[in-house]
Amino acid sequence: MVVIVRGTVPSSEFALRHTLEAVPNVEVEIERIVSTSEHSAMPLSWVRGGEREATATALENDPSVEDATLLADFDDEWLYRMEWVDHVKFILQMVTGADATVLDAYGSGDRWMLRAMYPDRDALSAVDEFRADHGLTFDVESVRRLDGDPSGRFGLTAGQYEALTTAAERGFFEVPRGITLQELAEELGISHQALSERIRRGTDALIDDTLLIKPPP
Repeated sequence: MVVIVRGTVPSSEFALRHTLEAVPNVEVEIERIVSTSEHSAMPLSWVRGGEREATATALENDPSVEDATLLADFDDEWLYRMEWVDHVKFILQMVTGADATVLDAYGSGDRWMLRAMYPDRDALSAVDEFRADHGLTFDVESVRRLDGDPSGRFGLTAGQYEALTTAAERGFFEVPRGITLQELAEELGISHQALSERIRRGTDALIDDTLLIKPPP
């Protein structure tokens, strides 16, 4: 059974500790991580919030970074392809040892927040054993099973998933709307208020699960 885990890791045990300490307000958001070997990983990383030259210098001097190549410069944020080395034991064990997929990772200050998908509970247990054996920290905030229902992939209840997908299919989110809330509620066989709550709570859960891996401002 596939599981999705959300949790936090101290930056001192993960990656870019030097950069996060050296540049005030810098934020790093990982778009994708691939392993290049059992000793290194290569993430695509959005870096923002810091002063441009100070950030580049900090990355150059960061012991967890073997190489940082600037791919795109958008004035106030920059896309880097980095190579992380042995310092990043935890993430390497997740990716190479447990076949986990890192869905989101956000680093700021003294910690990283991440969301990872494991192929099964055994893989999660193996990573937890590795963490304990090496004295590493991973504070788990939530564990969610994917039981075949597509709603679980995004943290939705079955009712919220049905409400949102049906609303989208019937043009509820279009401008102008293709269907009213009352008409949609009647089609789903629930009250106007129940549908309104499902759409609002489902939208909130969807945004939280897909966009807000980092804490909201």
